[in-house]
Amino acid sequence: MTAGPDRPTFLLVHGAWHGAWCWDPLRAALAADGWRSHAVDLPSSAAHPEGTRSAGLLDDAAVIRDHLRRIDGPVVTVAHSYGGAPATEAVAGAANVVRAVYVSAFQLDVGESVFSFLGTPPPEDDTGHTPPNVHARRVYYADVPAADADRAAARLSPQSVRSFTEPVTTAGWRTVPSSYVVCDQDQALEPPRQHRLAARADTVHRLPSSHSPFLSMPGELAALLARIAGSAQPSA
Repeated sequence: MTAGPDRPTFLLVHGAWHGAWCWDPLRAALAADGWRSHAVDLPSSAAHPEGTRSAGLLDDAAVIRDHLRRIDGPVVTVAHSYGGAPATEAVAGAANVVRAVYVSAFQLDVGESVFSFLGTPPPEDDTGHTPPNVHARRVYYADVPAADADRAAARLSPQSVRSFTEPVTTAGWRTVPSSYVVCDQDQALEPPRQHRLAARADTVHRLPSSHSPFLSMPGELAALLARIAGSAQPSA
């Protein structure tokens, strides 16, 4: 297929500890089928010099919003894991977003933070960063080929604690159509929690994957996203 002027562009939003690099296999699969995509780097997933303010959810949302402004034509946002929280904030009022897709992601409502949804007590000091999970290879990449999983785990960065404690102030999915992709074998955001979040979406889809289908089954995820985006296009 070739990309047409009315075909949506995907804006890909990574999760905690990751970066835009994690979407590379999916972007290649999308491009092979003629879909345009962009991937954003969230400031919360990079360590800041000592003494400077760490980036939070609202800072991430501002970066996503800036990317949206620079994309011509309709956009489908695709957010993974933590990325669902700032994407929810950013798509509110974004006139070019035709659908928001949550891949095992936090489709939060107003007043919720990642920690509050999980029932995790907020720390007294949320100005620092938390290192990547020492069990990342098993928790995030259980079904990813070993060499790819090792490379991904080696690229993980510290994550701002404030990104987990800062609440959503506006829920874009209440005005933008949304789809949720449940990852059935996920060990990071367990399926029961995903189902609670997916109940907020307009459509729900499933993949037999662990937490990172963009690395374990990029072709299958690309095909699913193409179907979802196709339904978001205006009729002829």
